[in-house]
Amino acid sequence: MGGPAVALVRVPYAAPPLLLLGGVAADVFAPEPYYGLPLLACTSMVAGMVYSFRVSVLFALAACVAAASAAGYLGRVHSALFTDVAAVLVVSAVGLWIKWLVDRQGRSLAVALTVAEAAQRAVLPAPPNGIGPLSVADRYVAAQAGAAIGGDLYAIQDTPFGIRALIGDVRGKGLRAVSAVSVAVGAFREAAEHAPTLHDLADRLDRALNREGERRKNSEDDIEGFVTALLVQIPPSGETVTVLNRGHPPPYLLHDGAVLCLEPTHPDLPLSTGLGPSHGAPVEETFPFAPQDSLVLVTDGVTEARNEEGVFFDVQRGLAGRGLRGADELADALVKAVTEWTGGQRQDDLAVLVLTRGE
Repeated sequence: MGGPAVALVRVPYAAPPLLLLGGVAADVFAPEPYYGLPLLACTSMVAGMVYSFRVSVLFALAACVAAASAAGYLGRVHSALFTDVAAVLVVSAVGLWIKWLVDRQGRSLAVALTVAEAAQRAVLPAPPNGIGPLSVADRYVAAQAGAAIGGDLYAIQDTPFGIRALIGDVRGKGLRAVSAVSVAVGAFREAAEHAPTLHDLADRLDRALNREGERRKNSEDDIEGFVTALLVQIPPSGETVTVLNRGHPPPYLLHDGAVLCLEPTHPDLPLSTGLGPSHGAPVEETFPFAPQDSLVLVTDGVTEARNEEGVFFDVQRGLAGRGLRGADELADALVKAVTEWTGGQRQDDLAVLVLTRGE
């Protein structure tokens, strides 16, 4: 099973020594001179593609020695011997210089990516593995390659009113949406400690986003559009889950092997629509939350993931009948199912937050 694949991986590493041996053989046994010189000259350049700089230097030296030995064996005059070695040495030096430049740029890029990921994760910290009676798991796949986060967001914390969680999606995707993510998460962290109801909490988030949008209007960091949001509250006992939906994909409740979609009966507008905070009746809905039940919160990167035929991913079908237990297993299974459905294509930012109640 893996044998041919492993052999394929090793082929590039065998190329430099094969070029070295082939160059010597071609130089010695070819009917005309200098047939092997190109092979010897490019040995260190090819080595630089798969080996370290030091090993590439060794291949360069070996190629020069091989060129000199082949010329000496064939009895070429000193000028020809010098020309052979000089040609191999010059090409090898160019290859080593390119290798040094690429390695230096690679190190700089690695540092930049590390700093960028740390900065992005400071905006969206990973939630704790457990909080109160809940085990928690999160997964995030950014649509923009090289980014740790994009326009999706989530947060969870213990408050005087119980455990509160948020999952949301900023209009748009990629790094341009990170400004709105930082505002929404920061506002949630503060307001969740003081807002007496989820309805009031949503209004505070709405005002914070609108206020920040006004402040940044016409600037490079302009926050535009809206933020869909789903707010969740679970009491310390963990017996119920209360949900308020502001234009976000509904959560899914896993109970006794069944996957239930908690569609809102009174859907409300997303946050930061420009229409101000919602002034309608509270739309909080409460559901039983039994031991070993799981609440799966997702963004539209999950619900709107499409396969080759353009068919949307069905979360209920994707999780049904798997016999999964535990937040981490559920999160991994859902991301894997979406990836298989889309063929690994990144269509949108994807976020999953799973809350599982213990015994």
